[in-house]
Amino acid sequence: MSTSTRSHEQFTPTAAILAWLWPGLGHIYLGERRRGFLVMFGVLFLFGSGVLIGGIDSVDHRDDRLWFLAQALCGPIAVVTDLANQAIVKPLPLDWKDRYQAGDPAVRATIGYKGLGHVNEMGTLYGALAGLMNLVAILDALHPSHRREEMRRRWNSGV
Repeated sequence: MSTSTRSHEQFTPTAAILAWLWPGLGHIYLGERRRGFLVMFGVLFLFGSGVLIGGIDSVDHRDDRLWFLAQALCGPIAVVTDLANQAIVKPLPLDWKDRYQAGDPAVRATIGYKGLGHVNEMGTLYGALAGLMNLVAILDALHPSHRREEMRRRWNSGV
């Protein structure tokens, strides 16, 4: 590797940590505001859509551990959603289906949080894809490639 190539390499763990704490924040820290806001919109829209589609139960570290590992790459937002799931949905009684059919108002009020069937699976998938997309953004923030300098150099050389 040549000396000029090494001088352009950077390792920015602070940007990577910020990118995990809030999607897009690592790029904003590096001065790439547009890219940061695009990452932020994409990851949060995908994760939020997953929660809206599959319910709050689509983020669950107890029943769906492998899926949660991918979802956790979205940052603390996935952990907070999982904590809300554990506090709201998991305390439901085991006989909630029977009580729902009987018309129990307590179960009917809470059942809106529980995702059932394939819709819940789609929400889980959306959240996992958002986490994997954020992993790519974290790696991009960890090793920035100096796109602006390279584009300016190409523009000036006419390539």
